[in-house]
Amino acid sequence: MRSIVHPADIPDRSTSTRTGALTMSQKAQSQAVRPLIFLGAPGAGKGTQAVEIAKRFGIPHISPGAILRENARQGTPLGLLAKDLMDRGELVTDDVVNGLVRERLRQPDCARGFLLDGYPRTLGQARELRTILKEVGQTAPVVVNLRVRYDVIVERLGGRRTCPACQRTYNLRSQPPLRDNVCDADGTPLIERADDREEAVRKRLAAYERQTAPLVDFYRDEGVLLEVNGERSPSEITNELSRLLASV
Repeated sequence: MRSIVHPADIPDRSTSTRTGALTMSQKAQSQAVRPLIFLGAPGAGKGTQAVEIAKRFGIPHISPGAILRENARQGTPLGLLAKDLMDRGELVTDDVVNGLVRERLRQPDCARGFLLDGYPRTLGQARELRTILKEVGQTAPVVVNLRVRYDVIVERLGGRRTCPACQRTYNLRSQPPLRDNVCDADGTPLIERADDREEAVRKRLAAYERQTAPLVDFYRDEGVLLEVNGERSPSEITNELSRLLASV
């Protein structure tokens, strides 16, 4: 039976490039960055923005979902369990995800800062993250909430395609690849994830509303929340986030 894939063994998505991306100055990339957390419903654009912002600030982009999917692709016991849950649009248990995050944040590349995409997803995870941040000597996070209406999300995810190699996402209507159904970065054929099909999307949104949406109030009460309109073009959102985060 295959062992669990270590998070640090998965290629860092923050190093991927995209046509037209801005280059962060060496000075900015050498400065310490407060931990960043991106919130938003499935399909709100967290992954797309996380890649760009992590690259601009020169910090790791950490997605527990991508770590779990890599384990699923490689057929590890953790991956097979996670695949069954994700294919049905359900969330993986807090204990499993907290353990992955704790292990990842202990890696040396996180010492200067990092960006969490898709974590925490529950109040229990948010409370555990406070403990983890103290353990690794990090300060309180800055939390970004991307606001997108659910009807827009259902339409978006209906056209979403993912590269199984680098995990880059595309939308056939609003952000298509340069060549049909092929990743711009590595030429891998794109796939439609099982959890992007409409029935699974609606289950994911219901799970988000029940378990993750309360995090917005949680972090607002903590005084660390920034809210951003996620229904604009990706470049407009990235530019606004860059301005906001440069001032905190």
